[in-house]
Amino acid sequence: MESLHELYRIGYGPSSSHTMGPRFAAGHFLSHYPEAARFEADLFGSLAATGKGHLTDKAIRQVFEETKKPVEILWFPEIEKPFHPNALTIRGFDAQNVLLSEQTYYSVGGGRVVIEGHTENDPPQVYPKDYSTMRQILEYCNQEGMQLWEFALQFEDSGILPFIEEVWNVMSEAVENGLNAEGVLPGGLKLPRKAWQYNSKAAEFTGPLGHTALALSYALAVSEENAGGGKIVTAPTCGSCGVLPGVMYYLAKQYKFPKIKILRALLTAGIIGNVVKTNGSISGAEVGCQGEIGVACAMAGGAATQLLGGTIYQVEYAAEMGLEHHLGLTCDPMRGLVQIPCIERNALAALRSLDHCTYALLGDGRHKVSFDNVIEVMMETGQALPSLYRETSRGGLAKVMA
Repeated sequence: MESLHELYRIGYGPSSSHTMGPRFAAGHFLSHYPEAARFEADLFGSLAATGKGHLTDKAIRQVFEETKKPVEILWFPEIEKPFHPNALTIRGFDAQNVLLSEQTYYSVGGGRVVIEGHTENDPPQVYPKDYSTMRQILEYCNQEGMQLWEFALQFEDSGILPFIEEVWNVMSEAVENGLNAEGVLPGGLKLPRKAWQYNSKAAEFTGPLGHTALALSYALAVSEENAGGGKIVTAPTCGSCGVLPGVMYYLAKQYKFPKIKILRALLTAGIIGNVVKTNGSISGAEVGCQGEIGVACAMAGGAATQLLGGTIYQVEYAAEMGLEHHLGLTCDPMRGLVQIPCIERNALAALRSLDHCTYALLGDGRHKVSFDNVIEVMMETGQALPSLYRETSRGGLAKVMA
């Protein structure tokens, strides 16, 4: 498995695959051909189908505008490259309009980009191959008497804790910024921000409803920040970035946990996300929203269970439920915007992850379907989903406001 540095990426919304990835691709190409006089960028498949709603063209233009060089963006939603649905080809031309070079990039989810023809695409694997499934990790942790966060610390570099602290700081700021922001989100749906209202009302609620409503408002705040292009952390993607910070912020407030406890929980959440990323997918264009919201719910449920004293087996059970109960979830954003149904899904997945935590803690961690089993089923289900329901904005809820 890759380092958690590759899973948690700090950047700006609204989409890790459609905004962060293309921005990196444009920067990479420009750095190799700064002498080009003008550029062209072809967007294919899902990247083209929902690119305008995800601000893909804006992200690319911003890179080239820094050097004051023009870029023409061409859209080919009906053409899907075989390697991955999110494909981008960039070409550079000299002053005489002679082609200097072209390069194809694949934005494979979570902000990661694969460069076609490059052998150094894959980041270094910092975890041994023998510990790439949850079963293998649990067996090792049980043998060594470890928690999952200790497993992460054993193989990550010495900078991982300062990095996770930075991740937590950005997550917390996203919650607070989202709670303070008001107005209508950009993009044309005219969707008003609601987190500040929900938080104000939740603060007056009494009993269990009040507590859970607060968690909902925190997740909502981060997801709205992402939709507005604010600074967030992929967890595991931009489109699902509200679930984990919403739950962690809520638990930190309710239980007054010291920061180190939150950082350890984020390490555990990272291991859960990494296992899915290694053996499955976190790309909505590849497997639907189950790979985004489903994985985020698994990460948050597992992290919450650890924080509240669960065993490694109860942590795995909470994570398994988070993914299992989102199987088959489509990715069908209205007008390609990370707003409807994405924002509500973040808020409600935060509540579901707390429910999964409660369910796991009530038992002893034994259950029939393993986390690894569910990852296999998620991939099978995602591949069976028609492409209309995998981030194309041509099916499902997207048709309501086509």
